[in-house]
Amino acid sequence: MNKILLTGCAGSIGSTLAKKLVDKGFFVVGIDNLSTGSMSKLHNLIDSQFFQFVRGDCNDVSFIEKIFSLHKFTYVFHFAAVVGVQRTQSNPLLVLDDIKGVRNILESCISHKVQKIFYASSSEVYGEPVEIPLFEDTSPLNSKVPYAVVKNVGESFVRSYNKKYDLDFTILRFFNTYGPNQSTDFVVPLFLDCALKGNDISIYGDGSQYRTFCYIDDTVDTIFATLVDEQYSKNNTINIGSDVVHSILDLANKIINISKSKSSIKFIDPLPEGDMARRLPDIKKMRTLLLRDLIPLEEGISKLIDFKNAS
Repeated sequence: MNKILLTGCAGSIGSTLAKKLVDKGFFVVGIDNLSTGSMSKLHNLIDSQFFQFVRGDCNDVSFIEKIFSLHKFTYVFHFAAVVGVQRTQSNPLLVLDDIKGVRNILESCISHKVQKIFYASSSEVYGEPVEIPLFEDTSPLNSKVPYAVVKNVGESFVRSYNKKYDLDFTILRFFNTYGPNQSTDFVVPLFLDCALKGNDISIYGDGSQYRTFCYIDDTVDTIFATLVDEQYSKNNTINIGSDVVHSILDLANKIINISKSKSSIKFIDPLPEGDMARRLPDIKKMRTLLLRDLIPLEEGISKLIDFKNAS
């Protein structure tokens, strides 16, 4: 049985991916420092004989080396990071520390002969786009805020270790992913939480900034496909998101309508930085791997409401 190390396992994407991997027959060692993740997201895994949780920080080199020494990992998914727009804007030095974790993981991958690393990057590496849509291999990377810069540096580390040590990789550039395990640090669950409580939904600026929204099942199924289809994903960078755009104002109105909320929309001052005007990935690579249609935003919102009603 192949063993997988999954860092950031108590996050929204990490926890969902961990469950998918275990269900598909992998043994997963998940680590998380729980600074932004939550054990509640692992409730359906914690008693599994094929999952082991260890609390710790990827930036601690002795901790990482100990984990690698105790296990023989075939694959590593490095998803641990400080996340959330407000959190990363308020804690730039904490964000920059994540570079240590990237290097610690890569060094241990080499010394313990890991077959492949999957690195969680972000659409933020594109910064304010100079072209639309955004292509993995040709669009300029215009990142400026600390979170985006760290992700960009992380990608460079991964490629450099591939060149020097032949460590295979897949870089996963996530655009907006939403799902039941996501915290209200992110826009879809935040808006939905406000709508279900009847509170005002606050929008930075005029709401004309547009995004794409990818339901967690589409994201995780694509990640798993990069593990299965090794040749296509080998040493490749893949945008993971939707290619259907919605303005932030449109998102708020959809959530209000679908949830039958009486919430009002409140416009507030724009963020000083980090709130890009537009985001639209080219997802031809993702579609090649997923081999099915993506879940529409309206259906995804309904799924979230059903999940909350059942909780």
